[in-house]
Amino acid sequence: MASELDIDKKKQYEAKAKAELDKLNAQIDELQAEANKATAETKLKYQSQLENLRAKRDTAQTRFESMQQAAEGAWEEMREGVDTAWKDLQTAFKKAKAEFDA
Repeated sequence: MASELDIDKKKQYEAKAKAELDKLNAQIDELQAEANKATAETKLKYQSQLENLRAKRDTAQTRFESMQQAAEGAWEEMREGVDTAWKDLQTAFKKAKAEFDA
């Protein structure tokens, strides 16, 4: 049986991950707003970046939700997948943001 410390650790991680996903969703929305103001040619380029970001966000969200549903003892193992998906998403966001700012 998982200890209270493990349960608290999981809850803290979940809260942090959810806050980070919410923040990144807002940032993706901001990029979408920028794309909507762009010229047609630039908008197509931005849309490709946004589709990539959304796909990576969906992967991170799915892994996060799977981890939330995992048994108390298994969540630590699933956390690695969430962390990897999160890093991929952050990298993709930085790349897209750099292209938007260029």
